[in-house]
Amino acid sequence: MSNQLTTSLSADVVAPTVAFGTGTAWYTGSNDGPINRKLVESIKEALKMGYRHLDTAEMYGTEKDVGLAIEESEIPRDQLFVTTKIRSTIGNPKKGLQESLARLKLDYIDLYLIHSPLFNKESHGISLEEAWKEMENLVDQGLARAIGVSNFQIKDLDVLLPSARIKPVVNQIEFHPYLQSRELIAYTKKHGILTEAYGGLVPIVFKPGGPVDAVVDEIAKKYSKVASQVLLRWSVQKGNMVVTTSTKPHRLTEFLQLDTFKLTDEEVERIDATGNELEFRQFLPRK
Repeated sequence: MSNQLTTSLSADVVAPTVAFGTGTAWYTGSNDGPINRKLVESIKEALKMGYRHLDTAEMYGTEKDVGLAIEESEIPRDQLFVTTKIRSTIGNPKKGLQESLARLKLDYIDLYLIHSPLFNKESHGISLEEAWKEMENLVDQGLARAIGVSNFQIKDLDVLLPSARIKPVVNQIEFHPYLQSRELIAYTKKHGILTEAYGGLVPIVFKPGGPVDAVVDEIAKKYSKVASQVLLRWSVQKGNMVVTTSTKPHRLTEFLQLDTFKLTDEEVERIDATGNELEFRQFLPRK
């Protein structure tokens, strides 16, 4: 893998800490549409810069674009870390993964996530416990190197964990200074589950003018960085992997430079404190 921050998910699975995400700005919601050439080229550009962790999902409608970009980049498979997620096909996780792998043109996935806990036996013909057992079988079969969850809250993990043979390695959630989810983070840390943070730039993209801005700008000036780098570095120092994206090459380059500076404990605490002055969720509603 390229020279960047890495996170150990298990004894034999290591992931680049910063992932290039293909949700949010790239989201289409359909796997039946045409190839998005702009996304393909953006992924290839990110790979040239050094990104090696690509994040996609069945519901984003971007798996085929990721697959084509990987193919055209000609980067060896073992140098890449690819995450995808299952949602609409949760009733049959193996079939869902096989369909995702076909779109991605891959033989296995590095990290496979249950995208949402919002399903049950009545709605999808499978319970959370049953779905997780199927996810575990995918690891046994070599189709997924690691498995995890996304958008899970404590009550969802309370259902999953007692019967889990393989523990989720991550919970991918919206996480930023205005949504620090302290109780959830304490719970997942207790159970050895890493947080993979998306929406890390929400404070400056969707909620500019908030209480954290002045502190982040001051810190950015001190280190000759930009606000986005400070926000992502803050998240990394909280122990998270981060998923982010941009259509601008210079922004993508900046996101790979998080290993060039480190916030002091006091600076992390200042961002914590000012972030706590406002609660804001951009993506999924609270359950």
